[in-house]
Amino acid sequence: MSQKISFKVQGMECASCAAKIERQLKKTDGVLDAAVNLAVSKVTVDYDPDRVGVDKLLKIVVDLGYQVPTRRVDLKISGMSCAACATRVEKTLSGRAGVLRANVNLALERATVEYDPTRVDVEELKQTVADAGYRAESGDRRFDADEEKLAREREARRQTNLFILSAALSIPLLAMMFAELFNIQLPALVHNKVFQFALATPVQFIAGFQFYRGAYKSLRHGSANMDVLIAMGTSAAYFYSVATTFFIPGHVYYETGAIIITLIILGRLLESIAKGRTSEAIKKLMGLQARTARVFREGREMDIPVEEVRVDDLVLVRPGEKVPVDGIIEDGFSTIDESMLTGESIPVDKRAGDEVIGGTINKHGSFKFKATKVGADTALSQIIKIVEEAQGSKAPIQRMADIISAYFVPTVVGIAITAFLAWYFIADTGNFSRALINFTAVLVIACPCALGLATPTSIMVGTGRGAENGILIKGGEHLEKAHALKSIVLDKTGTITRGEPSLTDVFIAVPDMDQRELLGLVAALEKGSEHPLGEAIVKGAREKDIALVDPQGFEAIPGHGVSGQVEGKQLLVGNRRLLTSRNIDISTIQDTVEKLESEGKTAMLVAVNNQAAGVVAVADTVKDTSAEAIRALREMGIETIMITGDNRRTAEAIARQVGIALPNVLAEVLPQDKAREVSKLKEQGRVVGMVGDGINDAPALATADVGFAIGTGTDVAMEAADITLMRGDLRGVAASIKLSRATMRNIKQNLFWALIYNTLGLPVAALGFLSPVLAGAAMAFSSVSVVTNALRLKRFDPYRDFRGQERTAFDLIPAPARKTK
Repeated sequence: MSQKISFKVQGMECASCAAKIERQLKKTDGVLDAAVNLAVSKVTVDYDPDRVGVDKLLKIVVDLGYQVPTRRVDLKISGMSCAACATRVEKTLSGRAGVLRANVNLALERATVEYDPTRVDVEELKQTVADAGYRAESGDRRFDADEEKLAREREARRQTNLFILSAALSIPLLAMMFAELFNIQLPALVHNKVFQFALATPVQFIAGFQFYRGAYKSLRHGSANMDVLIAMGTSAAYFYSVATTFFIPGHVYYETGAIIITLIILGRLLESIAKGRTSEAIKKLMGLQARTARVFREGREMDIPVEEVRVDDLVLVRPGEKVPVDGIIEDGFSTIDESMLTGESIPVDKRAGDEVIGGTINKHGSFKFKATKVGADTALSQIIKIVEEAQGSKAPIQRMADIISAYFVPTVVGIAITAFLAWYFIADTGNFSRALINFTAVLVIACPCALGLATPTSIMVGTGRGAENGILIKGGEHLEKAHALKSIVLDKTGTITRGEPSLTDVFIAVPDMDQRELLGLVAALEKGSEHPLGEAIVKGAREKDIALVDPQGFEAIPGHGVSGQVEGKQLLVGNRRLLTSRNIDISTIQDTVEKLESEGKTAMLVAVNNQAAGVVAVADTVKDTSAEAIRALREMGIETIMITGDNRRTAEAIARQVGIALPNVLAEVLPQDKAREVSKLKEQGRVVGMVGDGINDAPALATADVGFAIGTGTDVAMEAADITLMRGDLRGVAASIKLSRATMRNIKQNLFWALIYNTLGLPVAALGFLSPVLAGAAMAFSSVSVVTNALRLKRFDPYRDFRGQERTAFDLIPAPARKTK
């Protein structure tokens, strides 16, 4: 069934702009029609939601160079009890004029709405939710752990009090039921119908009032939810029992309604406790934030709330304190525990000019730094935002559950009525109580709640578990896609390799000089060079504590190398062309040069006083963990492909080192052509992931089915990719896919049990083989079992199979050091 959506577009200047947008939209698969009104700057699209989403429609317009003015708001929704409620709220919001898309997460009890602010505002959205029978509260996206905890505690206390009330009144009714089953003698009072009426009535209308209220709101707005089933089932048993107590002869079934309500309240109580545990990752992230900062203002130190820190403030951090915001060290040095970002347990040395990240822990020294990012712009705030958005997102697999839940309750009511009529008129003619009992059992065995919680709880725990391990997943759809990846394209520089050249080899070709002396001469000459290769040589010499003198007559020769004098010796350092152009014989070092180049290294020939003296080699060395990561991907059945702009000889040398098959090496590919290569792989029917640094590789990351960015959480990788790996090594790719597979396995388990439970439970109840009390117990605990199964993911360690890999980023933060400053 098609849907229609309208939205404003900014930046259209003439009819050709409108025609371009209209033409591009009409070409999109799933778009049935598109019309652009230039006069009012509005686009109207008729589309098939099963083939194309609103996200893609908006992206098409933005990619053409126009702007779609939208806003996003999070609404806290109260009163939802099952998947049917969430579906009702989502449909109501989505149908509101001006709403581009709405996503309701039952587990988080939150609606995320993207809307056109020129056509609808937040108050109107809240009223729309209220009109559907629920309550909406707006608020900032920022997760308030204390407020959330207090709200859950209030709800838990309320349900606990109701459970105690209903349990105390239901126990005598339960005892009476067992006495009848096992022929046990009880006082006559227990069997008295009026006494049972007195016990059951408070349970039905005080403890059970929440179900009546929920059912009324749902039915008033033309839908049906789990509360409708509970209210109908228990009311049927209760009011029939009232009739047999005061008006007509017959058996009473007060215990049926009372015990069902008691068990379902217990189930909701346990479910609420379990759901509270699914958001622990956010709570841990929030706990990393500093509360206060010590800044210099008006010539003195002052402690202020971290929210009041401004860009360019000078901030002082002492040993054991948390770094409050992101910034650059101006004075002092220290070692900082950055495990909350990277998961690496070894503290990092920091000195003037180095970057520090808010939420990390200062271990030893004191330092002053200038704030560069504060508030919502800090790396930690961005991480929290990504995790919140991911936990509130909806995976494509959930669509099936949404479709089923939309028709579930009316179908169950239909089955229950059919069962009643079949028993009363056919199976056991005239036996009203038997038909009523089976009618009640059908109503209370059905559980749309388990179906609605199956996917979002697993997504919440899975994305939270990823964040704890330095894997930031931007949404449920990316978590789902990652499990199906069959090919991974790896950018070479900065992904497989370190991304910065380093000194690897020093070869001597003359007998009167050693490696240290030759390296000292070359590094001294390169002191005057700004070339990255020269800087790598200088850095390598200094790491070996070689003193470097100043060169004389330094000259850079473009495309060839450098020349100059060091300690009275005339030096030439560069490629073959440089030395041969000066008629210097390089035959003594030719084989060494070719060997080094075949290993993927850049060989620089050195001549001293017009004689070939040796070779210095520099290479962008492979990360220690790259080969291990690629082997792990291969063992998982995933093909690895390397893409690089380097020449084929260098690329193949790197491929051999890390275990990538040479046919899978794509060399001499320009940055702008990387996306085209990814597209070619997708056209072959592969599900393709792309791994890069998120800057030069942004087009390829966006083209891939899943884009992985390797970064530190402070660069644009977090914007460019679907999954950001906070640790700087490739093992995170394999870990992400393992986490995705574990999460999808968990979701499928939840969906299977939720579906099989309802599929088997309904006919068993309809055929009269299930007591309503047992049906109520099964219903109450089905959703608890789904949430509990999702919580098993909290024990999943995506890095478990890697040797020496730390277990989780959070476990590495020493608790005693986590002070408030």
